[in-house]
Amino acid sequence: MRQPDAHRVTQEILPPPKKMTLEEFLESDLEGYEYVKGELIPMPPTSGAHGKISINLILPLGLYVRENQLGDVYVPDTGFQIGDRVLMPDIAFVSSARLPDDLSTAFAIPPDLAVEVVSRTDILHRVEEKAFAYLEAGTRMVWVLKPVSETVMVYRSKTDIRVLTCEDTLTGEDVVEGFACQVAQLFE
Repeated sequence: MRQPDAHRVTQEILPPPKKMTLEEFLESDLEGYEYVKGELIPMPPTSGAHGKISINLILPLGLYVRENQLGDVYVPDTGFQIGDRVLMPDIAFVSSARLPDDLSTAFAIPPDLAVEVVSRTDILHRVEEKAFAYLEAGTRMVWVLKPVSETVMVYRSKTDIRVLTCEDTLTGEDVVEGFACQVAQLFE
């Protein structure tokens, strides 16, 4: 039986550098990190509640997008280059007209729709900063699902922000035209 190379084992155990360039990050095979202004931000595992809320949206959204051939829906860990960041929304939609031919790397474009589910480990102002970063990069709409209050924040710009409660219907507006679901269903 061949012994593992000691140098290789040591490298695999060492944490990644805290600082690197955007190009270095895009060329690396690091997983579980977002890249924000030169720094690696670890993405810890999410809770079961986070996963359930995410699937409560991704299933109907994904089916609707596929049935209507509107584009593609992406799960967490899919990277999007957002200015000087590489972010991984919990759910993302990219319209057919904007889908790149090469899907082997992180997207060089922002999604049309980005969805963030607030986790217990999230800091709310950082989630809001992320929403504005998406919008500034060209994302047309951002949904932030807040499990504690069972609300959805719909961001279209810094001045167009709406709060939907469990009595409201979440719609895709002009981004995912025709899509609709009850906010209450997301938090079941």
